[in-house]
Amino acid sequence: MLETEALLARCRQGDDLAWEALVRRYQGRVFALAIQYLRDREEARDAAQEGFVKVYRHLGRLEPGRAFLPWLLRLARNACVDRLRRLKVRRAGGVVPVDEAEEVAAEETSAEEALLAGAEKALVYRALGRLSERSREVIVLKDIQEMKLEEISKLLGVTLGTVKSRSHRARLDLARAVREIDPAYGA
Repeated sequence: MLETEALLARCRQGDDLAWEALVRRYQGRVFALAIQYLRDREEARDAAQEGFVKVYRHLGRLEPGRAFLPWLLRLARNACVDRLRRLKVRRAGGVVPVDEAEEVAAEETSAEEALLAGAEKALVYRALGRLSERSREVIVLKDIQEMKLEEISKLLGVTLGTVKSRSHRARLDLARAVREIDPAYGA
């Protein structure tokens, strides 16, 4: 498997196969991010596609050696935010239906462990739906997309201290939401 830098270099030279490989490598992460913002599969697919179109158009702007994933996720996030703005205008405050994110295959587990893990994941996703956009965004970027705090700071255009405090509050809010949905959880 080619490293991301090598793929990017080939993409800049117009290699369609390299572009396809790059999209395949990152489409799951971009879609997962989009579904967390938009909470609708079709809208998330469209936003993910828009994000990749932006990446393709702006490949020349990414300096060689610069971290690709944070840049990709920033463009994808911006596509989601733009789409949310358009949806809010179109729906005039309507509620977007919640849809579960695609699950990534886990290591081998028993059926019981898989069922429990699935139930916990569903509970967390339901609880995420109850958070403010700001709290949900920090949880998605830090804990689901596994971005570093410094990367989130740059992405959101806020100080590192602000990201840390938002992350702490978001985790508390998430824990509170989980307990509201299932008071027996963690007891």
